[in-house]
Amino acid sequence: MFRRLPAAILYNFTKLTCKSRSMSGNVKIGTHDGCFHCDEALACFLLKTLPRYKDAVIIRTRDDNILDTCDIVIDVGKQYDPARHRYDHHMRDFKESVSTVIKKPGYDCKIKLSSAGLIYCHFGHEIIKQLIPELSDDKVEIIFKKIYDTLIKEIDAIDNGLPMYDGEPAYRIVTCLSARVSFLNPPWNSEGIDVHKQFLKAVELTGEEFIEHVKYAADVWLPARVIVEDAITKRFETDPSGEIIELSRGVPWAEHVFAIEKEQNIQPLLKYVIWKDDNYRVRCIPVEPGSFVCRLFMPEPWAGLRDEQLENASGIEGAQFVHSIRFIGGHSTKEGAIAMAKKSLELGRAT
Repeated sequence: MFRRLPAAILYNFTKLTCKSRSMSGNVKIGTHDGCFHCDEALACFLLKTLPRYKDAVIIRTRDDNILDTCDIVIDVGKQYDPARHRYDHHMRDFKESVSTVIKKPGYDCKIKLSSAGLIYCHFGHEIIKQLIPELSDDKVEIIFKKIYDTLIKEIDAIDNGLPMYDGEPAYRIVTCLSARVSFLNPPWNSEGIDVHKQFLKAVELTGEEFIEHVKYAADVWLPARVIVEDAITKRFETDPSGEIIELSRGVPWAEHVFAIEKEQNIQPLLKYVIWKDDNYRVRCIPVEPGSFVCRLFMPEPWAGLRDEQLENASGIEGAQFVHSIRFIGGHSTKEGAIAMAKKSLELGRAT
C-alpha cells in the first residue's frame, strides 16, 4: 500500500526572485535565468526537501556578483566545488559521473552528470532518509540506486545531449519529464508570461515526479524482492533444472532477478518466470531489465499462435497464447504454464 509522504514536501515556491536586496537573512539557492531545463528545476526541488534549504529563496541570474552571495549554486557559475556548494557541469573539463562521485561497487555508469545528478549524488541519500525516516541505511542505498537508474540517469543524459543509441530513431519521445519541463518555457511569440512563475511550475512538476518514483520504489518495488528471493530459493522445486521460477504473485521482478543472481552467483542463469495474472503467464527472462531480447525465447513454431493452434503446435493442452516476438506466453493453469516453460527449455537446448 502506498504510504502518504508529507504533503509539505511539495512546497509553495512563491519566493522566487532575481533581486538580492532585502534577502540578507535568507538562505539562497542560485541558478541561471532565461530558458530553464529539467535538471536545475529538479535540483532546486531536491534541495528544498532538506530542512536547511526548506525556506530558501531561489535566485535566477547569471550575474557572478549575485551568485557569489548564494549559499549554494547549481547549473551556473562555471564551478564544481562541493566544499563551497558550487554545482555547475557546463565546464569543458567537467567529466564527473555517478562512478566518480559515489565511488562504490555497482555505480559504474559513465554518463556525465547534470545539475540534477550532481545534487542527487551529493544529497540523495539524505533526501531519501528525510522523506522516509524509518528506512534502514541498506534500504536507503537500494532505493538511491533505483532512483538514479530510473530517473536521474535519464535527466542527466538528455541534458547533456547523449542519445540512447547510435543511428536514427524510428520515432521521437516528446512526453518525457525533460520535454514536459521544456514546454513550460514561454513560447517565442508569447507576451506577458512570468518566466519565474513558469520555472516554479517546473520545480513542482519535477518534484511530484521524484516523489512518485520514491514512493513506488519504497512501497512497491523494494518489497517485491522478498517474493522474488523466495521463488529463486525454491526454483529446484519448480523444475529440477533450476532455470524456472514461480512467483507467488505478480510483482516487479526483473531487476531483483538480476541482482540476486549476481549476489548468489546463481548458475545456470534463470530462463523463465511464471506468475498468476488472470490466468498464468510464462515470461522469458531478458538479457537485461527492460529488454525484449531474451536469454532463451519460446520456440519459434509457437510464435503468434493462440488456443487450439498453439495446443496442436506445442502438444500442451490449455495453452492460450505465445506472443509473436516469443517473449511471453500464457496458460489456463499453473501446471500448464510450467509445462510450457519446461518444453521451451528443452527445445531451446536442442537448437
